[in-house]
Amino acid sequence: MIVFDLACDAGHRFEGWFASSDDFAGQQARGLVTCPECGSAEVTKAPMAPAVPRKGNQVAETRPQQAMVSAPLPPEAVEVLAKLAALQKEALKQSRWVGKDFAEQSREMHYGERDVETIHGQATLEEARDLLEEGIAVMPLPFPVAAPEDLN
Repeated sequence: MIVFDLACDAGHRFEGWFASSDDFAGQQARGLVTCPECGSAEVTKAPMAPAVPRKGNQVAETRPQQAMVSAPLPPEAVEVLAKLAALQKEALKQSRWVGKDFAEQSREMHYGERDVETIHGQATLEEARDLLEEGIAVMPLPFPVAAPEDLN
């Protein structure tokens, strides 16, 4: 079985389980794949995270995977993503990697316990929610970032 993230033309997202990609295509062609929320048969595969097995020497990651697109994108979407990636790259050049100390260092800057600077790092979903609830301006990066020590 394979699980696809699906979306209808009204923007509703849902999961569908199929025997194969061909099974999905066949059911879709016959109008059997419909949105459970609005009943629309205009359903396409939505961006989804790939299932990539990790190497035996890697530790399992505890944060959610990033969504991925498996179908060709319209040229406009490719252009927007390229611009977004360039903006993120430029922002990271002017930022310091703090790794798993992100939440702690963000709080220290917010409460005046250290000098303010632009940082990037890792935070759990719970840590990010807590920071936002405290009024600390943080946001997820649109593209994955590797720690400097993990780069070749």
